[in-house]
Amino acid sequence: MKYRIIAFLIVFGLQSAFAQTEYLDSLYTVEKTTHTYHKFNRKDSLQLDFYKPQGVDKDLPLLLYIHGGGFSGGERNDANTQQFANAMAAKGYAVASISYRLIMKKKGFGCDTKTKDKIEAFDTAADDISYAIKHIIKNKSTFHVDEDNVVISGTSAGAEAVLHLAYVYESKILPKKFKLAGVIGMAGAITTLDQIDADKAIPTQLFHGTNDNLVPYHIAAHHYCSPDAKGYMILHGSRAIADRLKGLGKPYFLFSVNGGTHSWSGIPMSRCIMEVTDFLYNDVLNNAKRQTERTIGF
Repeated sequence: MKYRIIAFLIVFGLQSAFAQTEYLDSLYTVEKTTHTYHKFNRKDSLQLDFYKPQGVDKDLPLLLYIHGGGFSGGERNDANTQQFANAMAAKGYAVASISYRLIMKKKGFGCDTKTKDKIEAFDTAADDISYAIKHIIKNKSTFHVDEDNVVISGTSAGAEAVLHLAYVYESKILPKKFKLAGVIGMAGAITTLDQIDADKAIPTQLFHGTNDNLVPYHIAAHHYCSPDAKGYMILHGSRAIADRLKGLGKPYFLFSVNGGTHSWSGIPMSRCIMEVTDFLYNDVLNNAKRQTERTIGF
């Protein structure tokens, strides 16, 4: 009898040790498909790559990703993006990586580019993100996503775009009742904090190097342009956004890289999967209402 009890405890202990949790652990094989999500005319259209766990028969939380590249370059299916999308879909999320209009391709995005053109780039990207969300929700029989759990994420220009849509830009494309479940910005910033209030605040995760030389970590000019430059524009970075949410008593997760430059913008997609997963599982899906800050050295 004693040996049976011991055997049972060993088996139970092994089962507990190897127990895995959906949305936290990698449980699934992933399949990828490509879709056109918006057509402007017969020649011009936008595509997205959709990653989903195989064999799951329910509506899934959606993580929508927008690549960086100064609104003039970048691809939705580069190696880093594919690795990130596969890692998150293996945990049970639906993941969409989208292409969007790169309207700064012939203009650049530095101090010689007019501020109004930079704002137009933010607005255009926000519209394209909205088109993608609308398409995925509308075609539920194809994508099977939970429209109450849509999180947008991006790096660099993509981070500026998603934070802009979440906190600055009023989309005329998305349904009025639609509300994002969360936003993840990797080295992003916004033009104003004024519109972040108790009603608009959503769970927000922010990754940023404290010495970012292009997109300010706190509050400074975009690309640190001089006040007399055509592209002079004050931006409020991750530290400023986190401080605003902290003051409102709203959930946020600020991951600071002490001494990190803008080269850190894409690194969280490979090195911080655990932190992204933690945020999505606890703050978005389970409404933990945490205010989390972590700092690492560069």
